Amino acid sequence: QVFPSQDPLDRADFNAVEYINALFPTEQSLANIDEVVNKIRLKIRRLDDNIRTVVRGQTNVGQDGRQALEEAQKAIQQLFGKIKDIKDKAEKSEQMVKEITRDIKQLDHAKRHLTTSITTLNHLHMLAGGVDSLEAMTRRRQYGEVANLLQGVVNVLEHFNKYMGIPQIRQLSERVKAAQNELGQQILADFEEAFPSQGTKRTGGPSNVLRDACLVANVLDPRIKQEIIKKFIKQHLSEYLVLFQENQDVAWLDKIDRRYAWIKRQLVDYEEKYGRMFPQEWCMTERIAVEFCHVTRAELSKIMRTRAKEIEVKLLLFAIQRTTNFEGFLAKRFSGCTLADGTVKKPEVPPPSTNPFLEDETGAETDEIVIEKSDTDKPKKPKVPDNPFHGIVSKCFEPHLYVYIESQDKNLGELIDRFVADFKAQGPPKPNVDEGGAVLPSCADLFVYYKKCMVQCSQLSTGEPMIALTTIFQKYLREYAWKILSGNLPKTTSSSGGLTITSLLKEKEGSEVAKFTLEELCLICSILSTAEYCLATTQQLEEKLKEKVDASLVERINLTGEMDTFSIVISNSIQLLVQDLDAACDPALTAMSKMQWQNVEHVGDQSPYVTSVILHIKQNVPIIRDNLASTRKYFTQFCIKFANSFIPKFINHLFKCKPISMVGAEQLLLDTHSLKMVLLDLPSIGSQVVRKAPASYTKIVVKGMTRAEMILKVVMAPHEPPVVFVDNYIKLLGDCSTDTFQKILDMKGLKRSEQSSMLDLFRLRLPAPPPGGDNTGSLSLSAPTPEQESSRIRKLEKLIKKRL
Repeated sequence: QVFPSQDPLDRADFNAVEYINALFPTEQSLANIDEVVNKIRLKIRRLDDNIRTVVRGQTNVGQDGRQALEEAQKAIQQLFGKIKDIKDKAEKSEQMVKEITRDIKQLDHAKRHLTTSITTLNHLHMLAGGVDSLEAMTRRRQYGEVANLLQGVVNVLEHFNKYMGIPQIRQLSERVKAAQNELGQQILADFEEAFPSQGTKRTGGPSNVLRDACLVANVLDPRIKQEIIKKFIKQHLSEYLVLFQENQDVAWLDKIDRRYAWIKRQLVDYEEKYGRMFPQEWCMTERIAVEFCHVTRAELSKIMRTRAKEIEVKLLLFAIQRTTNFEGFLAKRFSGCTLADGTVKKPEVPPPSTNPFLEDETGAETDEIVIEKSDTDKPKKPKVPDNPFHGIVSKCFEPHLYVYIESQDKNLGELIDRFVADFKAQGPPKPNVDEGGAVLPSCADLFVYYKKCMVQCSQLSTGEPMIALTTIFQKYLREYAWKILSGNLPKTTSSSGGLTITSLLKEKEGSEVAKFTLEELCLICSILSTAEYCLATTQQLEEKLKEKVDASLVERINLTGEMDTFSIVISNSIQLLVQDLDAACDPALTAMSKMQWQNVEHVGDQSPYVTSVILHIKQNVPIIRDNLASTRKYFTQFCIKFANSFIPKFINHLFKCKPISMVGAEQLLLDTHSLKMVLLDLPSIGSQVVRKAPASYTKIVVKGMTRAEMILKVVMAPHEPPVVFVDNYIKLLGDCSTDTFQKILDMKGLKRSEQSSMLDLFRLRLPAPPPGGDNTGSLSLSAPTPEQESSRIRKLEKLIKKRL
C-alpha cells in the first residue's frame, strides 16, 4: 500500500515455480535462459547498491538530530530572555504612568468632595429656610404655599437620611415632623369647623382655604386624608340615615326607588357645591356612592330580617331589579377604583359561553331554546364587560331568595300539571309522516321557562340559590319524564284486546292488524324524539348552570341522573316498538310450527306465514322510520333489537316443526332465505331512498339467519351412515349442546332407539374443548360472508329447480 508495485517479485503470494513457468512457458524458450539469468543478476546488484546507499545514508542521522536539538534549545533560551526584557520594560512604563496620574486622581477626588459639600450646604440652607417658612405659613394657614413648600422640604430632607447622627440635622427633621403633625391637626379642625358632625353644612359653601388644605393633606400622612374623607362622607350621609330609618314608611322595599333617587340628587348637589374642593384623584363622588351602598345594604339587611314574613316574590324581585339597575348605573358612572379599599370584592365573571343553550340573555324570556349541531360555526358572543359594583347592595337579598326558589317550585309544579291536563285534553299529536316525529311542544315550553329562571337567578346570586334552583330543575325534569313522557306511552295488555292466537290464525292473509294503531305508533315515536331532545338539552342546561354558578360550587351541579331518566324513556319507547312488531309476527310463527311439514309434496313460492310476517314489517317499519327521521341512531337501535328478538324466536319455532320431510325442509329453507332478505332490507323497506343497512345490523341478521339455514341443511342431510351425519352436524352448526342435537333428531322424525344411538355417537365424536374455553362452540363460530351465503343460495335454487 505504501510502495505500490506491479513487479510479480513484490507480491505477497509470490510463487517461484509459477514465476519460472511464466518466463519459460515452452522448451524452445529455454534457449534464452542465459539472458534471463543475466537480467536477474543485474537486478540483484542494483538492489544491493540501493540497500548499501540507504544504510550508509543513515549512519550520520543520529548525530545530525542531536545537533538540531541543541540549536533549538539555544533559540528558546534567547527567546525567553527577550520576553523577560520586554516584561521588565512594561513594568517600568506602568510605574511611570502611575506617577504621572497620581496628582490628577487627587484633583478628581477633591473636586467630587467639594461638589458634594457645596450641594449638601445648599440643601441644608434650603431645609433650614424651608422649615422656618413652613412653620410661619402654618400659623397663618397659607395652605396653598404650604402644599408646594412641604413637598419640597420632604424631598430635601430625604438627602439627609445618612446624616441623622448630626444633632443639627436631627433637630431640623424633628421640626419638620412637628410641623406636619400640627398641619394635620389644624386641617382636621378646619374641616370640623366647616362641616360640623351635628348640624347642617355651612351655608357659605366650600372655601379656597379648604381646597388648599386638601392639597396639603395629599402630602401628609395618608391617615389625615382618610379621616377627612370619612368625616365628610359621614356628615354628607347623615340626612339619609334620618330620612330612611327603619320605622319610616319609605324604608320598606316597595319604596326602594326613593333611596336611589335621593343619592342621585345628592351626587348632583355635591358636584355643584364641592366638586372643585377635593382633588380629582380622591374620587370623592365615587366614595360617597360606595359608602351609600354599604350603608344601604346594612339597613336593608336589618329591616328585611325584622319583617321577613312580609316579603313576597313580586316585592323581592321588584327590589332586586331596581337595585341591580342602580348598580348598573354606578358601573357606567364610575370606574370602581375605590373598591380596592372597601369590603366588596370584584365579582368573578364566568368565562364566555360557547354553549347554544342561551343565544342572548336579554331576550331570554321570549326566545326558544334551539339545539345547534355545531357550535364552532356560530360567531362567539362578545364578552360582557365586568360590573365592579355587582352585588355591592344586592348581596343583602341573597338570604331571602328562598322565597323566589319556593315560588319557582310552585310555578313549575303548576306548569307540569298544566302539561298533563293539556295532553289529556288535546290527545296525542296527529300523525305527520312527511315531517318525521314531532317533539312535544310542552318540552320546549319547559326549557324556555328553565332558561328564564336560570338567567333571572344568576342575576340575583351565583351562590347557594343557584344550587337550590338546580335541585328544583332536577325534580321537575324527572316529573316531566315520568308524568308526560313515560305516563303517556301506550300500555300493552296481556289479553291483546280480546284477540286470541286461534282467531288470529284463522284470519285471512293481510287481515292481521298490529297491536298498536297508527296514532299510537306515532305517539311512541314522538315521545322518543322528545326524550332525545330533553336528553341533549339537559346536558346543555348542566353546562350553562356550571358557567353561571361560582367556581367553588361547580362540582355540586350534576344532572347525570336526569339524563339517565330520559335515556330510560328512550329505551322503553324502543322496546315498545319492538314488542309491538314482534307480537304481530307471533301468530305467523305459530302457524308455521303447526303446519304438517312431513306432508309437503312439492316446493313452491314462499309460505303464507312468511307473507304475513313481511306484511307486518311493511306496515310498521316505514311508519317508525319516517317518524324517527330526525333520530336515525335510535331507528338503528330499533332494527337491531327487533332482529335480536325475532331471529331467536324464529329458530325456536323452527325446532317445533316436526317431523319434517325432505321437501318440507327445502320449503322451510326457501322461506328462511326470504325472511333473511327481508330482514337485511328492513332499515330501508318501503322507502324511495335506498340506504345501505348499518354494518352492525347486517352482521346480526346474517349470523342469526345463517344458523337457521344450517339447521335446515342438517335436517335435509341423510342420517345414514350415522358417523357422517354427526360429523356433518358438528361441521355445519358447531353446536356442542346435546339439547340442540336432540331437537334436530326430533325434526327428522327418528325413533327413540335411533336417537339414543345417535346421541351416544354424538358424545363420542364431540371435539375436545380448547383449554380455558367454554363449551359454546356455536357462539364462537364466525358468520359466513355475504359472498359465501350468495353462493349457497344459488346452489339451493338450482336444487329446487331440479326437484320441480
